[in-house]
Amino acid sequence: MIKRYIAGAACALGLVAGAAQAQSDGPYKVYLSMSYIGNDWQAEASNMVKALAASKDYADKVDLEVQVAGPNAQRQIQQINAMVQAGADAIVVYPISPTALNSVVKSACSRGVTVIAYDAEITEPCAYNVTIDQEEAGRKTAEWLVDKMGGKGDVVMVTGVPGTSVDTARTKAAKEVFAQHDGINIVGEAVGMWSQAVARTELNKLMATRDWSDINGLWMQVGCYTADSMQLEAGRDPSELLPCAGEGSNGGRIQMLPADTAVEGASKPYAPMGAPRISYASPPYSGALALKLAVDKLEGKDIPKHTTLPLPLVTNETVQLCETGSWDEQKAGCNVFQPSMVSNPGWFASIFSEDLPQLGLNAALVGQPEN
Repeated sequence: MIKRYIAGAACALGLVAGAAQAQSDGPYKVYLSMSYIGNDWQAEASNMVKALAASKDYADKVDLEVQVAGPNAQRQIQQINAMVQAGADAIVVYPISPTALNSVVKSACSRGVTVIAYDAEITEPCAYNVTIDQEEAGRKTAEWLVDKMGGKGDVVMVTGVPGTSVDTARTKAAKEVFAQHDGINIVGEAVGMWSQAVARTELNKLMATRDWSDINGLWMQVGCYTADSMQLEAGRDPSELLPCAGEGSNGGRIQMLPADTAVEGASKPYAPMGAPRISYASPPYSGALALKLAVDKLEGKDIPKHTTLPLPLVTNETVQLCETGSWDEQKAGCNVFQPSMVSNPGWFASIFSEDLPQLGLNAALVGQPEN
C-alpha cells in the first residue's frame, strides 16, 4: 500500500515537473477546446486566442491546437482526455456545462495540466476561470428594461445556449428582477443560442400571433439588432422601436447612436437611429486572456483561481463611435466601430483589454495580432 502510494506520488511529481520543463524542450503545447461555435461571439473569441498565440510575444512560447466538440459534453470530455494523452501542458476551454467536465478536468489537473475556462465556468476546484459576473449582467439589464418600461408591461425574452453557466446565471437573475414587479409580464420566451439568425427564427415564431405594438420591451442575450431590424421591416418608425436589453453587437450599438450621427458605410438597419438600448457582452478577449494566464502559470507565476472581468455596459448616453479603431482610441473609450470597418453587424464590439496590447481590431476580425 505504502509502496504504491510512493510510486504514484513520484509519478505525479514527474508529470508535473515534465509540464513545468516543457519550455526547455520547445513551446508549450496548448489546446483550445471549444463547445458550441454557431455564433459570432465564439468565432471572434477563437480569433483572439489564435492572434495572441501568433503574436511576437507568444509565438515561440505556444504551440496552439484548436478542437471543437459542439454542444456535446461527452464529446468534449473525450477530446480533453485525448489532449491530456497527447501531452497537453494547458487546456483553454469553453465548457458546455459547468459540471459535466469536472471529472476529466480533475484527471487532467492530476497529471500536471493547467485548465482554464473562459466566459462559461467549470466548478471543479482545480480549474481556473475567466468570466464576467453573469448574474450582474442579467440583473442590471433587466433593471434597465423595467425602468424604461415604467415598471409595467409585457416582455419577450430570448435566452442563450442552454446548460451553460452563462445562460443559466443571466436568465435566472433577469427573471428574479422581473418577478419583483407585479406589472411586468413575460409573455414569450425562446432559446436564441447567442445567434442573430436563431433569434430571428425564434422571434418570427413568437410574433406569429402578435403585433409589435403588443410588446413593451425585449430582453435578449443576443438579438436586439435583429429585433430592431424586424420592427423596421414591419413598418415601425425608428422613433417607435422597443427598448431592448441585449448583447454588445456592433450593429446593435450603431443603432443606438443618435440618428444624425455621421457613420461610414451605414445603411438601414445597420445605421444610427437612436434605438433605446442597454448593450453588454462577455468580452470576446476572455479566451485570449485565459491563454495568457495559462502561459503565466506554466512559467511559474501565481494566477488567480477566478478572474472577474469588468462588465462592459453601454447605454445610449455612453455609446462612443471609434473613428479609426486603433488600440489607443479604444483605450480612450470608444466602444462601437464604423460599419465600413466591421461589415458583420452581429460582430461583438467589446474587444479592448489593456492587459492584451497584442490584440486589436484585426485580432477579433481575422485572428491577426498587432505585433
